[in-house]
Amino acid sequence: MKNQEFNRRQFIKSIGVGAAALTLPGWLQSCASEQKKPNILYIMSDDHAYQAISAYGSKLIQTPNIDRIANEGVRFENSFVTNSICAPSRAVLLTGKYSHKNGLRDNRDKFDGSQVTFPKLLQKAGYQTFMIGKWHLKTDPTGFDDWKILVGQGSYYNPVLIENGEKKKHIGYTTDLLTNFAIDELNQRDPDKPFCMLLHHKAPHRNWMPSPKYMDAFDDRELPLPETFYDDYATRSAAAREADMRVENMYLSFDMKLQPGSYQKETGTGGNAKAAATIEKAWKNTYENLTEEQKKAWNAHYNKVNEEFKKKNLSGDALLRWKYQRYIKDYLSCILSVDESVGRVLDYLDKNGLAENTVVVYTSDQGFYLGEHGWYDKRFMYEESLRMPLMLRYPKDVKAGQVAGAMVLNLDFAPTFLDYAGVKAPADMQGESFRAIARGVKPENWRTSIYYHYYEYPHGWHNVKRHYGVRTERYKLIHFYNDIDAWELYDLQKDPHELNNVIDDPDYTAIVKKLKLELNRLRQKYGDTKEDGAF
Repeated sequence: MKNQEFNRRQFIKSIGVGAAALTLPGWLQSCASEQKKPNILYIMSDDHAYQAISAYGSKLIQTPNIDRIANEGVRFENSFVTNSICAPSRAVLLTGKYSHKNGLRDNRDKFDGSQVTFPKLLQKAGYQTFMIGKWHLKTDPTGFDDWKILVGQGSYYNPVLIENGEKKKHIGYTTDLLTNFAIDELNQRDPDKPFCMLLHHKAPHRNWMPSPKYMDAFDDRELPLPETFYDDYATRSAAAREADMRVENMYLSFDMKLQPGSYQKETGTGGNAKAAATIEKAWKNTYENLTEEQKKAWNAHYNKVNEEFKKKNLSGDALLRWKYQRYIKDYLSCILSVDESVGRVLDYLDKNGLAENTVVVYTSDQGFYLGEHGWYDKRFMYEESLRMPLMLRYPKDVKAGQVAGAMVLNLDFAPTFLDYAGVKAPADMQGESFRAIARGVKPENWRTSIYYHYYEYPHGWHNVKRHYGVRTERYKLIHFYNDIDAWELYDLQKDPHELNNVIDDPDYTAIVKKLKLELNRLRQKYGDTKEDGAF
């Protein structure tokens, strides 16, 4: 085979690549095709819950373009995040290391761009690399040939982007603009190099501002409340009760898009007038960022919302239910734009002959609560926050229509992409390549448990206490620490909604002991043993 490869190279040199493509024998064409490195297109939205993707059985929304990736490839049923919050998740993606190893534990930290990342390794292997969209790591991207990133969280309309170090303001809807930029980069790429593109959407992050195209998409529907919407946290520790992320506490201005005069008093600020004024000012500034044309479209829809709210004079449970409907409809409407974006990019790959040799991934930076347990946001190790959507398509290597049940982590993305590129992952990367799983083969000794650690307390938003834990196929053990010392255990087979904490149930004594041993093993394995609360 070595002699055949040498002869093939000599043959191509002698007649030119174009002629070789026409005249090479079949076995040589096959050999050349096998050695061509795949392109990598990684599409990540922000806070996109698996419950809001029809490929995952959502009853809320249809996402045909995102579903297409699953239908033409593999959908992962047990995909999890290691630390459910924006910046730490992105750092784990880039480095293949847990938060305590890559140095970014919560949204206050800055990412150390000097460390090894998979884009840097792909660059060295001959890839052209691009970063488009939400970065959120406080330092400039490294390892990319070209980058265009949103400033901070970014805005839904008329965003300012930093483009290879230079700030530029653009007019338009951010999801659409990022898609345009991505396609422009692909049009201008070096066709002789494989590419790796990270396309990171802002949507559907708070405060959920839809495109005019989709503002009224759910107006004629009353969306169902989640089964656990009225969870009273009766069996849990204080952590769930004290978290500040209930739908009932959403802001009438910034979240619900009500204008001054439509309500008497801002909610979600605990009666703090100064805090209410700050939130209302933030919403006013957000609204004023719209162009006059955009305001016309916005007002045509949301003025009706304002007027209806004033007429109803809601309070108590009626107000809570109204807030949920407004929240979930705006959230889903933002996703419709993301789904359209995915369709545009997939169509581009098809039309330009790139689909067959491009690994396409769709995921989110973590899960999200869509009213489950009465919450929005993420952070907790409970299932809706811990579980991420993940689907992968690669026609050359992945059979269509697969569903994978093996446990994978965002920790695994970096080594998986390196595996596809034929690049050896550094020894200190803590994830594992799931390429074989995408092929339908579960490797021997693949993990049967996952480790999680959340740090952002008491700093930051939502008052979610620090905790770490282990999840197996059936059980989840969580330890809340720092200012409390509390354990929770859930039997996911009997209690999939995690309503019944059985940590003190004598029937689970042996399970608790076994899970604590497994948790300790994972903390030792990943080198996370120096935190408060370690046992």
